[in-house]
Amino acid sequence: MNEVFLDTETTGLSFRDGHKIVEIACIETKDLVATGKVFHKLLNPKRSMPEEAFKVHGFSQDFLNDKETFGQVADEFLNFIKDKKIIIHNASFDLSFLDGELGFIQKEKINKKLVIDSLEIARNKFPGTSNSLDALCKRFNIDLSRRTKHNALLDCELLREVYINLLDVREPKFNLSNNVSELNINKAKDYNKTIFKISDDDLKKHKEFLKSELKKNFY
Repeated sequence: MNEVFLDTETTGLSFRDGHKIVEIACIETKDLVATGKVFHKLLNPKRSMPEEAFKVHGFSQDFLNDKETFGQVADEFLNFIKDKKIIIHNASFDLSFLDGELGFIQKEKINKKLVIDSLEIARNKFPGTSNSLDALCKRFNIDLSRRTKHNALLDCELLREVYINLLDVREPKFNLSNNVSELNINKAKDYNKTIFKISDDDLKKHKEFLKSELKKNFY
């Protein structure tokens, strides 16, 4: 089963208070190696943008006015995550918005059995310390220089690197361009082809190791 690293940006902290998703991003991996498949959408929330939210992600109401609504991209999003493990940092936050948006347009909600919350893993591994995405990146010496604002697509890639470190599974870093919203999928595929030249026997051993790690951490 492939994995999806997922993140959202919103107009506020609670869907119940009328806030909406303004950005949603997913990066697909296979055995935690990027496949090059990405889902990334900026969304028109059909409401005003609070100043506090604008300071976090930098998306203004005017900038989002010509973007698609969640309802317009919902089927594409659901097809992208279908039958995949979904890895989210602080999953309860993102799922509350996603389930709210899906429920509003009468779509089936996300299967919680497929969701892995990396925040819970981090809290179990490092109790009593900050386990925000920023804090974990600093703990694992992951470059945060590109993260001047919250950006769902960039945060998905940072989360992938954090998650690999949480599971103690090391592999070369995936190098996104500075403009992460314009990720070049073909270059991503070429990168993986260049780096991961392993034998069938090594690949089999790698998959068996990942399965044992996942079972140990999640089941």
